[in-house]
Amino acid sequence: MTADTESTLRGSLPWLTIVGIGEDGRAGLSSAATAALDGARLVYGGRRHLALAAPLAAETQIWPSPIADAYPGLLARRGTPTCILATGDPFHYGIGAEIARLVPAEEMRVFPHPSAFSLAGARLGWPLAETGCLTLHGRALPRLIPHLQPGARLLVLTWDETTPAAVAALLVERGLGASRLTVLEAMGGPRERRRHATAEGFDLTGIDPLNTLGIEVVGPSTAQVVTLSPGLDDAWFENDGQLTKADIRAVTLAALRPRAGQILWDIGAGAGSISIEWMLRHPSLRAIAIEGNPARAARIARNAGRLGVPDLRVVEGSAPAALAGLPAPDTAFIGGGVTAPGVLDAAIAALPPGGRLVANVVTLEGEAVLLAAFAQRGGSLKRLTVAHADPVGHLHGWRGAMPVTQWAWVKA
Repeated sequence: MTADTESTLRGSLPWLTIVGIGEDGRAGLSSAATAALDGARLVYGGRRHLALAAPLAAETQIWPSPIADAYPGLLARRGTPTCILATGDPFHYGIGAEIARLVPAEEMRVFPHPSAFSLAGARLGWPLAETGCLTLHGRALPRLIPHLQPGARLLVLTWDETTPAAVAALLVERGLGASRLTVLEAMGGPRERRRHATAEGFDLTGIDPLNTLGIEVVGPSTAQVVTLSPGLDDAWFENDGQLTKADIRAVTLAALRPRAGQILWDIGAGAGSISIEWMLRHPSLRAIAIEGNPARAARIARNAGRLGVPDLRVVEGSAPAALAGLPAPDTAFIGGGVTAPGVLDAAIAALPPGGRLVANVVTLEGEAVLLAAFAQRGGSLKRLTVAHADPVGHLHGWRGAMPVTQWAWVKA
């Protein structure tokens, strides 16, 4: 396609229509959505979508797996009236987000249908502004863990009929077995059904694969709840002693100053506590934990899954060699290996202008490296000390942990 042709198409009427459809099929579509569907020459959709929209006079195309394989053919139809059928609201965890990366908004018309969240909120009387709306469709179950806060109401898009039982088991495992679950099946159509159970008493069978799960989180103060501030209990991290302890970890997270969408390199990650707590601060944050010890690298992955950030990337290898080819960081943390040749320089080189580096050490040799870096580059240097009350006979006294020297620096 020439630039002139593409420019002409961009200036013409939209050629692509995305129509959200529900279990009520054509009966639930607006007249404009129906007209767009009937005026298309080609209609894309899943088997269920195409059946709900029948009868169709246009050519139909069932989405392949992976669905991205269809995108070149879709784009080749540019300028030809084409329709995509989607479930509910295409831009609420739907295909709309993917299509919008390929086709400019001015070339599309979109007719949303009530989303599963809207339908579920209406059925349960839950205001969506006060309800967590999440998806597990195509995502790992542990992603739900940070949202399991007592008193929370959650609406969850599921992957199939097995999801509700898996969520119930997760709630029980974390001490939240009294939580109330509502399984809303095939909402908006003749097969709609709504059933309730507690997590600890979950026994629902014959669940429709098309279901949305409502969760009212209930639990005692002893439940395993991922708190909203940094500094999780050290006991929650499987470790062999190589762990940034809770008090220092909280101060370190403050020094890292995460911002939405940023990538962290956690070099010498140990138990992965810094990168895990980094990712818990916001769902858009990503982290790469670099660890040379294979047993520790495996342990990081287990900790990440147990604490609700299964997407943490773990790289087994020693810096600086293991840093080659990784996505560039916005922020870097060095918790181990700062004395190894080239590690500090490699982290500094990888940062963009404005990128932040924080390094913690407890040894005199590591402190010498940071003192030299501070003298050469500036930044801030501080010593962190923490003492806890311990028994001294029948009384108590302060027992101090090893002091931590921390250097924080921003690249000009």
